[in-house]
Amino acid sequence: MESWFIGKGRLARMAFGFDDVSLIPSDVTIDPRDVDISTCIGDFHLEIPILGSAMDGVIDTKMAQELGLLGGLGVLNLEGLFTRYENPYPVIAELIAQPKENVASFLQKVYGEPIKEELVAKRIQEIKARGVFAAGSVTPPKVESLGRVALEAGIDVFVIQSTVTTLRYYSSTTRELDLEAFCKNAGVPVIIGNCATYGAALELMKIGASGILVGIGPGAACTTRAVLGIGVPQVTATVDVAQARDEYWKTTGRYVAVITDGGMRVGGDVAKAIASGADAVMMGAPLACAEEAPGRGHHWGMATPDPNLPRGTLVKVGVKGTLKEVLFGPSHLTDGTMNFVGALRTSMGSLGVRNIKEMHMVEIAISPSIWNEGKFWQKVQGVGMGR
Repeated sequence: MESWFIGKGRLARMAFGFDDVSLIPSDVTIDPRDVDISTCIGDFHLEIPILGSAMDGVIDTKMAQELGLLGGLGVLNLEGLFTRYENPYPVIAELIAQPKENVASFLQKVYGEPIKEELVAKRIQEIKARGVFAAGSVTPPKVESLGRVALEAGIDVFVIQSTVTTLRYYSSTTRELDLEAFCKNAGVPVIIGNCATYGAALELMKIGASGILVGIGPGAACTTRAVLGIGVPQVTATVDVAQARDEYWKTTGRYVAVITDGGMRVGGDVAKAIASGADAVMMGAPLACAEEAPGRGHHWGMATPDPNLPRGTLVKVGVKGTLKEVLFGPSHLTDGTMNFVGALRTSMGSLGVRNIKEMHMVEIAISPSIWNEGKFWQKVQGVGMGR
């Protein structure tokens, strides 16, 4: 990729996000009903390539069940309110009633309640009670303790997630987690994230990760990019990690799923993520808009309650419909924020691709004006894409 000097002797890459690109149709179109949008993470099969983010406003046990029944996978935050409180719903109700100036301190207070291992096991078993697969997320420092509990409880997919996760971690005060040993001995697919670079992703693939989460700071409730100044726009980050996957696959024959995590607002963004090389996407705010979501139309990130350096905020996303309507329609909105699965199918059919792998090969154009081109009246009137 071409670079430019940003000062004397200092080069910088150009990187692209969802609003900077568009997808170019081919000379073939396909009936959207004939498009296969299923995907795999290791040996784990998903009917739709959508994971629910491990955030307390998005996924509880009921939401994980509903998403699983619809063909996706909800990831429960195993360090969240649902493993700290037997009944966290009054806490959530109190949270969303807080004045905005009190939100950070309130979150720090309620997340100060200790995690209870018995609740970790209980929540996993509750999800599985309706015959769906259970997935849960922990941060690296909690992998050994909560990982053991989760695996004993029968978790099906284990997620290790932090702001930036790398194979090599140096600290003068804590012991380095042996990610390779954990992946080898877990007995279930292990998804690791988040990362945004070719090199970091390739190293995580080599030690046994079944999936890589891509995205540093793009989420609707996340302020990591403002607080820490780090991040890579999602299209470029996904392309880079997908390149690592493809090279690793050709070398070893083992395919590692790339999962774009965050930053997708509308159906077109999901299509662009998959066209950039993603095998699936992880969504937070769009799913927080579902009637079944525990946040009641509110959303906050995993790092929001950090006691030292909060990186996120509470946002009101509203309730737009049932989870089934958000994913499959029918949509009563014209702005692309409902019927994500239908949008993906239609996009793939219009591009002439039959499955996720073929979607990785579509032509992409740099089109920074695509969002506003010809949309003057929508913008003026605040409707459709002008909202």
